[in-house]
Amino acid sequence: MRPLEGKCVVLGVTGGIAVYKACELTSRLRKAGADVYVVMTKNACEFVAPLTFETLSNHPVVTDTFKREGTWEVEHVSLAKRADLFVIAPATANICAKMAHGIADDMLSTTVLATKAPILVAPAMNTGMWDNAATRHNMQILASRGVHFVGPEGGYLACGDSGMGRMSEAEKICGVCVDMLCPVLDMEGKKVLVTAGPTREMLDPVRFITNRSSGKMGYAIAEAAVKRGARVTLVTGPVNLTPPAGVRVVSVQSTMDLYNAMEALCEEQDLIVQSAAPADYTPDTVADQKIKKQKGEDFVLTLRETPDVAAMVGSKKRAGQVLVGFAAETEHVLENAQKKLAKKNLDMICANDVSRTDAGFDVDQNAITLITREDVRPLELMSKKDAAHALLTRAMELFKQ
Repeated sequence: MRPLEGKCVVLGVTGGIAVYKACELTSRLRKAGADVYVVMTKNACEFVAPLTFETLSNHPVVTDTFKREGTWEVEHVSLAKRADLFVIAPATANICAKMAHGIADDMLSTTVLATKAPILVAPAMNTGMWDNAATRHNMQILASRGVHFVGPEGGYLACGDSGMGRMSEAEKICGVCVDMLCPVLDMEGKKVLVTAGPTREMLDPVRFITNRSSGKMGYAIAEAAVKRGARVTLVTGPVNLTPPAGVRVVSVQSTMDLYNAMEALCEEQDLIVQSAAPADYTPDTVADQKIKKQKGEDFVLTLRETPDVAAMVGSKKRAGQVLVGFAAETEHVLENAQKKLAKKNLDMICANDVSRTDAGFDVDQNAITLITREDVRPLELMSKKDAAHALLTRAMELFKQ
């Protein structure tokens, strides 16, 4: 099977010990049928000779903006136009900074600035560099412009540190390339509503009750649904995430806001995935001014239940509609999730053990169990993006039942 037959991938290679993985990536892309052109930075050539990539790609490697080799084409423009996909792997903090700020001072940065092809970046750097505020800001800029990322991964680094910064394996990057160039459009024509993030229940003008939900799972589901051809509405609580391109966004604050938004939107949807974490309780009264200390006396806070959003959506369910919920649990995870499945009139529920430190809240991985009335399918620990696709694949199966 050669899914990339007829596709052109321009592979940018920057300087770092992970360059050896780019050699394997070149080989895998060729085996998948892609025509691969490699652009190397000067620093990358210190790790692997261009001859290696020329042998693997069967094309001359471009390294110098001004080198002439018998062609009248302007090389960086020619490659930029030729690319169906532009991949940078490994991508150092330096090339990411250049891309974020439009700097074009070598062949790679010039070519990527000129391309109109989708861009996939596989970061690889020291943990300290990855965590640096400047790097994080640059990544946010690139993401907001539609640049795609794969990795980095956590683990032991070549420098001896342990943490985030390892370049993803070539097999994974190649798989993402296939997904980007040959997308599965099995959700074309479907209207999909996804909820994400926490809610905030105000105590006074400066304080509120909330939870640890980051919204990453819901945003991943919305992004995956768009890529598969769906028309997506994302109802989101307050999070620090950039909404995926092509998604209609409805912002909410409180559980009551979420309830009202869902009541207005739910009946027109084909698929609803409720991954938000609305508060179960809200203060009985909200102070007009900031609550002051009570001179040593205890402060008693009276709470009342918030409306049950999922139950309301379930009560309005129409024929042909598929409803998916989430159960964030710390104990008796499967048992509690199965009870919610029936009680909320759902077609599927995703059991989520949020007591784990490697999955669930605040992290980029998840280990969910997909529960329907027919079966229980546990998923291994994976990225939230991969979990999102697995969830949607199962949800699409439910339309056929």
